[in-house]
Amino acid sequence: MSTHAELRRMRRIDRWMEIILPRVVQRGVNGEVSQPGWLPRRWLTLVSVDFDLEAGIGAVWLVWRPRSAKAETHTVLIERCGEKWQYTGGGSASDGDLPAKRLTAGEPGQVGMIELGGGAGGASYAYRLQPRHPDYIGTAPWVGSNALQLAAEVDQLLLGDRRIEVPRHGRLIVVWKSPSTGHAGIRPLIVAVGRDGSELSRIGPHDSVDSYTWAKLRGQAEQ
Repeated sequence: MSTHAELRRMRRIDRWMEIILPRVVQRGVNGEVSQPGWLPRRWLTLVSVDFDLEAGIGAVWLVWRPRSAKAETHTVLIERCGEKWQYTGGGSASDGDLPAKRLTAGEPGQVGMIELGGGAGGASYAYRLQPRHPDYIGTAPWVGSNALQLAAEVDQLLLGDRRIEVPRHGRLIVVWKSPSTGHAGIRPLIVAVGRDGSELSRIGPHDSVDSYTWAKLRGQAEQ
């Protein structure tokens, strides 16, 4: 059973979801991924936005009261249902915040080029709404997202056939769609690219650490 504090927190999240999220989503759909001028960063920081317009999916990463003891991280999944973008799920954590600076690979707090963070996902809500799919279990595509922490060397990510610019602070949320495996989806291959266009590292659909980290571990084992 939820505590009174937890219920208040959930109600607060619902309020800002109704007021702020539609405006953030519209900006993201239009390709505007930076902090809105009307949204005070000290109150709510927009960390990252990712939209795949062709697939009709999106994800938003926000931090409520950043740089404070009460900082909370919120991730949001969105789908295009007909003509409307609709909130379909997400997650939150009470101990999430943004670091003071972006780290290079190998520094304490940044082991690899790609650090895989928390994720969220579920059967496609837009698919489930279609009348020709009354029994969607096992057939609905999976819509998922992952929060990533990228080393300072990384300039862009390749996610499937999409190329995504990495923000200056190195935090990024990526959204993806895949066939369902029955209880989850299959995350696409993620490739980290440097400023000169060279591949720095990659992390496969079933990997928990990237190829840069594996190479370092193998090198240490052989010494």
